[in-house]
Amino acid sequence: MSFITGVGLTAFGKHEGSSTLDLMSVAAEQAIADAGLKRDEIDGLVCGYATTMPHIMLATVFAEHFGIRPSYCHAVQVGGATGMAMTMLAHCIVEGGVARNVLVVGGENRLTGQSRDASVQALAQVGHPVYEVPLGPTIPAYYGLVASRYMHEYGVTEEDLAEFAVLMRRHAAEHPGAQFHERITVADVMASKPVASPLKLLDCCPVSDGGAAFVVSREPTGAVGVKVRGCAQAHTHQHISAAPALSEFGAEIAIARAKADSGLSIADVRYAAVYDSFTITLAMLLEDLGLAARGEAAARVRSGYFDRDGVMPLNTHGGLMSYGHCGVGGAMAHMVETQLQMTGRAGNRQVKDASIALLHGDGGVLSSHVSMFLERVR
Repeated sequence: MSFITGVGLTAFGKHEGSSTLDLMSVAAEQAIADAGLKRDEIDGLVCGYATTMPHIMLATVFAEHFGIRPSYCHAVQVGGATGMAMTMLAHCIVEGGVARNVLVVGGENRLTGQSRDASVQALAQVGHPVYEVPLGPTIPAYYGLVASRYMHEYGVTEEDLAEFAVLMRRHAAEHPGAQFHERITVADVMASKPVASPLKLLDCCPVSDGGAAFVVSREPTGAVGVKVRGCAQAHTHQHISAAPALSEFGAEIAIARAKADSGLSIADVRYAAVYDSFTITLAMLLEDLGLAARGEAAARVRSGYFDRDGVMPLNTHGGLMSYGHCGVGGAMAHMVETQLQMTGRAGNRQVKDASIALLHGDGGVLSSHVSMFLERVR
């Protein structure tokens, strides 16, 4: 048994003069305080990676910088799924009795601490070194290929994909820490700069500076507990040239395993936090997870199903596409928002019921998947 006892999150965007360790430290300090703990009560540390600080021992570097001496310390590297994978690892550490309070932290000064070319080069290495990287594709190009196939198989249009960007921006407009607040329309998305057909600029998440953290504990530390009810992973491929059919990607496997682990079903879920690096990512994952039928996620967006006051509120902070994406900390913001919703602390973004939440992270090109169910307990 484990609980998400405290959360911390910086604003995303530009943080001139702040290093990766600075941003991680701000979020970590917030999370520990939010849990009602002191630094010396943190006996476990799970840390993400940072492209702006590719140290081979970033977890212990951060521990030293932050002034803690954990009995367990580990770094995790699973692309965009890292935040959720770290949560699952912390959950297992706590359940196994290895530590009582595990600090999970990620962050990066990716916007101000790295040039555009360096960022593109670093992220392009996700491709196969022999069969893909020499041809010059970037991550948007890989997702563009997936989007083209998805649109062909399910009759989805570019305008359908644009609906997800509009929804995320509408939600971000209500969060003061979001990188983007200006509302957009489907026409705005369609008119934005082409990036990797059929994806355009507003179909893609931005590059951000930011940090996020939370504490996973053996026991709740507040009046309301957020319990990890069940979680699971799936890894079907690494490189898009070796990917299975669209209907066999790992999200379906991960969610089936998480449902078995938790004893819950999609019908039990009241709030969803789903990885959204691109509009195509969110569209496919919502359908793979069972939150919409094949090819019908966009129609549910248009109907208001995923609005803050809808049947299944989704990424109410604005997600990666509008709150921002600072590497590992980007997806961790989904967990922070979920914990705030479940404890009734989301302010003007508060949904009517977040008693059971589903979170899902995706790494690589829909390569690595982590699904998790959380439950509010008193």
